[in-house]
Amino acid sequence: MAAMQARAFASAGFAVLQIDLFGCGDSDGEFRDARWNIWKQDLKFAWDWLENRAAAPISLWGLRLGALLVLDFARNSEKPTENIILWQPVINGEAYLNQFLRLRVANEMLASTSGSKTTGTSALRGQLAKGQTLEIAGYDLTSDLAAAIDSSKAAELAITKCPVHWFEIVAEPGRPMTAAGANAIDQWRRSGVDPHIHLVPCMSFWATQEIAECPELISATLAVVAETIP
Repeated sequence: MAAMQARAFASAGFAVLQIDLFGCGDSDGEFRDARWNIWKQDLKFAWDWLENRAAAPISLWGLRLGALLVLDFARNSEKPTENIILWQPVINGEAYLNQFLRLRVANEMLASTSGSKTTGTSALRGQLAKGQTLEIAGYDLTSDLAAAIDSSKAAELAITKCPVHWFEIVAEPGRPMTAAGANAIDQWRRSGVDPHIHLVPCMSFWATQEIAECPELISATLAVVAETIP
């Protein structure tokens, strides 16, 4: 989906830089070496690279946890941002981390013999709090990165200096956004943010085991960005 959207932007005449953060994808480093601040530095390097090659305003675009990273970066950046595009942003880093830890719990349950005791999320959190690194679904999660994710909350990352477009997937037309998302939006508005909410009916492509596409999201996102062209 990210590659499809990047190609759609490029076909419409936008310069696009799609990056792998440090320790992810084809980038340098291992995931166990990744840190939240390193990822924010990656965004700065990417911004500078694109700024030197495209004489045009720059927008930021993030999916899921990447949306929180984009908000955190924009909040502390002095760079003038044209738009912030958020795809299905994670609302609460603590809840997101719990979901990730449950992958370890589920794997232990599948691998355990009858009657064997498995580790719960509280115990895993205790190990992280002691500075231990946990292997989860093939990724080595460090205590530093876990702590950064744990403390991230969309409601606390209010951006008032540029338009913020929040795209949320709904099961069918007419369905409202999630209660957690609506609560975060309400807190933003109390902080002076005027977010633009876009509800797009399609499947949760980021959560499927098979590759899934949502062309409606791509066209809706492209339309929003195209509106900013003078």
